[in-house]
This record gives sequence, structure tokens and C-alpha cells, in this order.
Amino acid sequence: MRQRSRASPPAGRWLALGVLATGMLLGMAPWLSATAVLPELQNAWHLAPGWGAWLTIAVQLGFVAGALISATLNLADRVNPRRLMALGSIAAGLANLGLLGVHTPGAAIAVRLATGVCLALVYPPAMKAMAAWFDRDRGLALGVMVGALALGSALPHLINGLGGLAWAPVIATSSALSIAGGLIVLGLGRDGPLAFPSAPFDPRKAFIALSNRGVRLACIGYWGHMWELYAMWAWFGVFFSQALAQAGIAEPQAWSALASFACIGMGALGCLVAGRVADRWGRSRTTIVCMSVSGVCAASVGWLAPLGWPVLLVIGAVWGVSVVADSAQFSTLVTELGDQATIGSALTLQLALGFALTAPSLWLIPWLAAHVGWGTAFLSLAIGPVIGMTAMGRLVPLERRVLVAR
Repeated sequence: MRQRSRASPPAGRWLALGVLATGMLLGMAPWLSATAVLPELQNAWHLAPGWGAWLTIAVQLGFVAGALISATLNLADRVNPRRLMALGSIAAGLANLGLLGVHTPGAAIAVRLATGVCLALVYPPAMKAMAAWFDRDRGLALGVMVGALALGSALPHLINGLGGLAWAPVIATSSALSIAGGLIVLGLGRDGPLAFPSAPFDPRKAFIALSNRGVRLACIGYWGHMWELYAMWAWFGVFFSQALAQAGIAEPQAWSALASFACIGMGALGCLVAGRVADRWGRSRTTIVCMSVSGVCAASVGWLAPLGWPVLLVIGAVWGVSVVADSAQFSTLVTELGDQATIGSALTLQLALGFALTAPSLWLIPWLAAHVGWGTAFLSLAIGPVIGMTAMGRLVPLERRVLVAR
């Protein structure tokens, strides 16, 4: 279905992918660092319930702002994308350390906002640096990179679960890992030889790109996917901790932290499998399968606490694998179906609106859980996969026609 480049793949591309993925994994450690220790921060700072969600929402909004600024200034062309990724990772680690020196919710949110801005210099440039090594197997390579993002985002839960639930060491360790990730990427020393078109973000080009039906459907699918993704990552651990406590399990927060790491981190496996399958079977169909599984998990898990924590853990693991497995494929579809002259702006708009959509879902889940229970709260996340599957179902025949014609 897809035409393959006849040129030989660049030598050393898998080693480069390994280095970039390692940098991504470590660089993402600050993202959910405050979320992983939210109960401890609430106790230490006497946070009202609504402030907790904003410690994660601030990172998302900072990321959106940083991504738009970076794309508008075309930083990935003015600065080597690998070095920009390394700079962002080191800066994010340093910004995240600021949590150790603040004592008020407003200051903490400002620190988290700055961390998000810095992380915007990690994720998009990392994808561009990877694309310079991969023409063939790009879907698989994207899956590796997004899998590293998932595993890196889960690292604070692992640190928390193993470190005795003290919040300061979790923040310090996740910051140190991010700085180390930036140094590792700098050590790669060379860039891929493949050209990857880029241009400053132009809102006019972005909306022109959306007039392309394939690009528009791929963006809608991604936005539905993002409505669910970060809310699952942020709040499943809180839900599972409460379920463990109700079951009389000792140290429920520690066990929940380890379970969250496992469920979120297993998404890396889903990304690898989905990347390989999508290269061969079709990206639209692959995303539909992933979203159907994650949507069922979202709609059901909150109601099943009476069945016991082992059932919840199994569903959480399946949800963690499926909720992120398709993430890379939406952007890949835009690069394959869109006009090359507008792809950069289209991807920026897709990414910015997708991460902006995570803010209302991150706020909504704890509010619904407090007022009507976890069943309804997580059920609301299934709205995203339903919308996404509808869009991608319409894209299946178009994807096949466009790519066979090339």
C-alpha cells in the first residue's frame, strides 16, 4: 500500500534512534512529576482540591505556548533540532527543580508552566531529529519515540513508589533524569542525512491545510485521542489508590504509584506494536482498533471497583497500552496526506489544539469524581475515542486511495 524509498537507509539509524529515544524518555520525567506526588503536595502545601489539577494543567498550557512560540520563530530550523531537544530537556529539569523552592500554589503553578514551555523544546524537535534518520519504517520509529514519551512520563510514579512517598526526592530525581537526557542527546554528535521540510508556523497555512479532508479527519482523530490520554495518565493512579485503600491494602499510595508506572509505561509496548502494524495494515484502521479498546476501558473501569483491585489493575494495564499506542499515527497521516507546503503549520495546529484539549479533561475528571463518582468521570473520557473513531472510519478509504495513487 505504501511505496518504499529505493535508497539505502542511513547507516547508524537504529543507534541514533536509541539515543534520541533515551533522551526523550529521560527528558519527559518532569512532565507528571508533580502529579505523581499530588497527595503529598496537597498535604505539605494545604492545597484546596481544585489546585491539584492545575499542577498538571499548567504544564499542558505551558507546552502549548512553548510549541506555538517555537514554531512561529521557526526555532527547529534556526537551531539544530537535536541541540534544541537537549537544551529543552536540560532547561525543563532546571525549571522543575524550582518546585523545591516554592511554598505557595501560585508559585508552584508558575514553575509548572515554565516546565511545560521547556518541554515544548523536547518533543517536537525530537520528532524532527528522528525523521532525519528515517524514511523507511518511520511509523515504527515514531512509535518508539512516543513509547519513550509514555515511559518517561511514568518515571515519577516509579520513583515515588520506590522512594517512600517523599515528594522532594521525586522532584529532584525527575529533574536530574531530564538533565541527563539532554546530555545524552548532545553526545550523539551527528544528525541524520534526510531532509524534513519545515517552515515557520503560519495560522493561514494551518487552516488552509484543514481544508484537506484527510488532514482534517486526522486532526479530529488526534484531538479525540488527546481528550482521553493525559487525563488517564494523571488520574488513574488516584482512582486506583482509593480502590486499594477501600480494599484495606496497606500503603495504598505506594502500591498505586507502582501500578501507575506499570500501566502508563506499558504504553511503550503499545506504541511499538501499533507503529509496526500501521506501516503494514494502515494507520487509520490501527487507530480505530486502539481507540475502541481504550474507549471501552474508559467507559467501564470506574464502575468496576466492586470486582476488586486485581480486575482494575488488568483493565488499567490494557487501557495504558491502548490509550497511547495510536498517538504517533495521527501526525504521520498528516505528513502523508497533506500538502508539503502546509505540513509544518498543520502539525503545529494539530499538536497545539490537542494539548490544549487536555486542560478541560484534566480539570473535569477530579470534579466529576468528587460529585458523581469515578464511573461517570472516566466515562466522560470515552467521548474522545468515539469522536476519534468516527473521524478515522471516514478516513480509511481516503487513506487507501491517496497512498496507493502515490
